[in-house]
Amino acid sequence: MKLSERIHEGYVTRRRRQVLCRRLMDLLPSRGTVLDVGCGDGLLAALLMRRRPALRIQGVEVRPRQPTHIAVQRFDGRTLPYAAASFDVVMCVDVLHHARQPLALLREARRVARRAIVLKDHTCAGWLAAPTLRFMDRLGNARHGVDLPYTYWTRRQWQAAFAQLDLGVAAWVSDVGLYPWPAAWVFDRSLHFLARLEAPSTAAASAACASRGFGRSSGA
Repeated sequence: MKLSERIHEGYVTRRRRQVLCRRLMDLLPSRGTVLDVGCGDGLLAALLMRRRPALRIQGVEVRPRQPTHIAVQRFDGRTLPYAAASFDVVMCVDVLHHARQPLALLREARRVARRAIVLKDHTCAGWLAAPTLRFMDRLGNARHGVDLPYTYWTRRQWQAAFAQLDLGVAAWVSDVGLYPWPAAWVFDRSLHFLARLEAPSTAAASAACASRGFGRSSGA
């Protein structure tokens, strides 16, 4: 591992993982099944299950890393090897911008998810956004052999993709706060978001439950 990669691992990756874990808990259900698409070594999913024991998270990955912290199934990066509505939630954390066909993979996530898609990704917005995102991608992923097509969408492109797949935005978090100061000034900005996406029928059912006093815990 290069010196820059060791610094990144010690200074950024561990903190990022902890912040993401806290943020994702606000968007995931208190119990149920989750498919973690592009789970890497599965450590983030393992942390989530440690904090929320009633969640069961299965991983799927193009290049499974060893060792893995959860059960991981290999897939081709395009088609999820599961039947429709197999999981309560499908989670994609910094995955779609690595996909050669991000819209097709998001469509697959919609097919497999019963209730919602929880998404963490980038928005290409602001000064020098694209080169900053490319730098972060290379530093964090090149050594793992992750595809780097550098596909970064604007928020308008994300909204168009959601509309095309008939997905409503139930929650959107743009102030993610992944990086410590002063790195946050360069690498946070408006470059990251978290979202919970639901099909209209799911959103209507959730609203109906809330109106009858059956509110969702932890924002899910």
